[in-house]
Amino acid sequence: DWHLGRIFYNVRLTDDQAYVLDQFVDLVRDESPDLVVIAGDVYDRSAPPIEAVQLLDETLSRIVLGLEIPVIMIAGNHDSPERLSFGSSLMQAQGLHIIGPPDSCAPLEMRDQHGPVWFVPIPYAEPVIVRETLAVPDARDHNAAMEAQLAAAAVAATELVSMEPGVSNSASREGAAGSWAGDEMAATELFDQPSAGGWARTSVSGYGRTVAIAHAFVSGGTVSESERSLSVGGAGMIDISHFLPFKYTALGHLHRPQTMPGTAVRYSGSLLKYSFDEAEHVKSVTVVEIDAEGMPSVRAVPLTPRHDVRKIKGRFEEVMRGPGPGESREDYISICLTDREAIWDAMNRLRSVYPNVMEIVPSEDAMAGAAESGLAAARVDHRKATDLELFRDFYAQVAGEKLSDREEAAFAAILQRVQGEKEAAVT
Repeated sequence: DWHLGRIFYNVRLTDDQAYVLDQFVDLVRDESPDLVVIAGDVYDRSAPPIEAVQLLDETLSRIVLGLEIPVIMIAGNHDSPERLSFGSSLMQAQGLHIIGPPDSCAPLEMRDQHGPVWFVPIPYAEPVIVRETLAVPDARDHNAAMEAQLAAAAVAATELVSMEPGVSNSASREGAAGSWAGDEMAATELFDQPSAGGWARTSVSGYGRTVAIAHAFVSGGTVSESERSLSVGGAGMIDISHFLPFKYTALGHLHRPQTMPGTAVRYSGSLLKYSFDEAEHVKSVTVVEIDAEGMPSVRAVPLTPRHDVRKIKGRFEEVMRGPGPGESREDYISICLTDREAIWDAMNRLRSVYPNVMEIVPSEDAMAGAAESGLAAARVDHRKATDLELFRDFYAQVAGEKLSDREEAAFAAILQRVQGEKEAAVT
């Protein structure tokens, strides 16, 4: 998940993303794979900023045109399927296959020294869109919508059988050579049932090198804070059984790189750490090799960010000593202060050491200290508080004690005088 155009605590991450994508292109050059797969959430929002579109254009051009390596890219829940797939028919001839709306999920073929590998791209789509686009009234949740999309892909595969040689939906570097029609018996046996169950037959046939590409929340996956929920109450969850007939499944949506236990179903994760909840993640590129029998071997190649996302916990004076060995003061930092007393101007002082401090989080000990001192009870709702109440609360946090009656009366007098001067100036 690239999430181009992402903003992290008011910081635009375009330069950070470009930094990592340079590494990605270098890796593609070194590995020289048969195919690059991007499993959705290409952009961070449906109407991406100009710099995000330019970065995607530059990166894909370097891979598809410069290195002549084909790419399959599907839409995720952050993408606009129609915007993402603009010009896809023209780009397909160059080796860039963009799958946006759910009615464009026909299988794509690649060939290697062992023969064909069929890739089944399933872009993200809301159930209501699947119901309307694929005319499946029973697709009431994401699980049923996934089943309907897989069924549509199976039907599309059978239609490809009748095509003349040389005009198939081929993704191979040789263009359309080696089409579905080139092995009609294989395609017929592979896709002769218009349902997800049709894929199950491939596991016992001689033509079972199939790979699913999807953007979904599969049951059992580990979530992170930065992922947008697909629905409320678990209705967005997909049963992993949909993907078990495939030899390998490349998934997008969850940001932690992870392989579902006991399966060949894997999330490659996100390009960068997009929340402090992901601070312990190791972001990577998943490299997959498929043998003659369709068995995948998987390895992860780590990516090095321009700025790491880190959490620091400690007393204020300890944090102010700066980074330890191998740590950068330029990283994006969340600081958890354990001081039981309030710290004056903490953010600005911390940023003199760590310029990219994004947040300060009080520890449980600090909260307990505030409660013990009676300050917690003094906290007020700032949206409804008067000026005097705001100052009373501010003083308690900074000074570590309550405002005395004498001090409160002095502030009230000053406040009244200032307000009187303002009113006089207006009149």
